[in-house]
Amino acid sequence: MTLSAIATRYADALADVVTGAGAEVRPHDALAELQAFEAIFRSSADLRYALSSPAVPASRKKAVVARLGQALGLSRITRNFLFVLIDHRRIGRLAEIVEVFEQKLDQRLGFVGAQVVSARTLTETQNKALNAVLERLAGKRIHMRLAVDESLVGGVVARIGSTVYDGSVRGQLRSLERRLTAQGAS
Repeated sequence: MTLSAIATRYADALADVVTGAGAEVRPHDALAELQAFEAIFRSSADLRYALSSPAVPASRKKAVVARLGQALGLSRITRNFLFVLIDHRRIGRLAEIVEVFEQKLDQRLGFVGAQVVSARTLTETQNKALNAVLERLAGKRIHMRLAVDESLVGGVVARIGSTVYDGSVRGQLRSLERRLTAQGAS
């Protein structure tokens, strides 16, 4: 089984639990909890080692996760999911599982993921306006994942599935260069 198949299996299982009838935690709350835990996991080499090492008993790993979970305010569902990852020695794949889980939630809740890169951090008003434009283009509700890349100089690049909308200054300059090159070749 490939790593993405493993991540998909665990992400699907958690998505089933949090989107099912009578779920104890809202889907996006579960996602936020996992992302918070994953950020701590990623930032601490000692924690990664302790939770990934076969030399550390699962009971000790779970105790660490329980203490961190309490400090983070993790729901029982999220905490138990992390315990399952520990039991099956998959905690080292947490980042990939969280990424796939986010995609699964978007699919199940009727959202389309959009990767948006801007030259600067967008204001709330700009985010709302951009979200509205992307929803109109996609014909579906959008869940934007925002990033900043100052090399864009200005503007925004959005990727929805395999479609890229390049409204960046850099993209416009490339387009102008292609048109001028094509005219010069004629």
